[in-house]
Amino acid sequence: MAQAAVRTGLSPQDYLTLERSSPLRHEYADGEIFAMVGGTLEHSAVATNVLGELRSALRGRGCRVLTSDMRIKIAAARRYVYPDGAVVCSRPEFEDDQRDTLLNPRVVVEVLSDSSEAYDRGDKFAQYRSLPSLDEYVLASQKAPRIEVFTRQEDGSWLLRIHGPGERAELSSLGCTLDVDRVYQDVFDQGATGEAPPAAR
Repeated sequence: MAQAAVRTGLSPQDYLTLERSSPLRHEYADGEIFAMVGGTLEHSAVATNVLGELRSALRGRGCRVLTSDMRIKIAAARRYVYPDGAVVCSRPEFEDDQRDTLLNPRVVVEVLSDSSEAYDRGDKFAQYRSLPSLDEYVLASQKAPRIEVFTRQEDGSWLLRIHGPGERAELSSLGCTLDVDRVYQDVFDQGATGEAPPAAR
């Protein structure tokens, strides 16, 4: 979500020390920190539903579905971020023994908002792509039933597939799918997206 720069000139270690003692969450970008702000009802509902569907699909398969509480380090970009969700399937690797900064997500989920959409699609995605462990990047709209999945190809390029109502978004790195209708069930008020809400199943 939208953020405001609140402090500059911090080293990564200074940031972690500050963050671990702060009641608020901040992201870090090469010396600057940005306060995280709250999201809309739709944003929260979509994020919760995506993670719930992933948890159900991956139950008993050795993968962990993580909420926005889990911080991720992007070392190549000197960044620490809080995605809306993440999945790790191999042994989790952490910054240190605090186990609160993940290094190796396989999948990252972001729910798009007006203030963050350009960043999530542009610079932030470029930064995520530098994570060797990342195989898929999932973007979910908070305005309409739409899930976009970027999948890393063997040659290092990324393939985009867009899924709408009545479709299932395949996450090949996890061997599962996201049912778009289920993800968006009960998210919108009637007419809020300019169309009828997805049919319940």
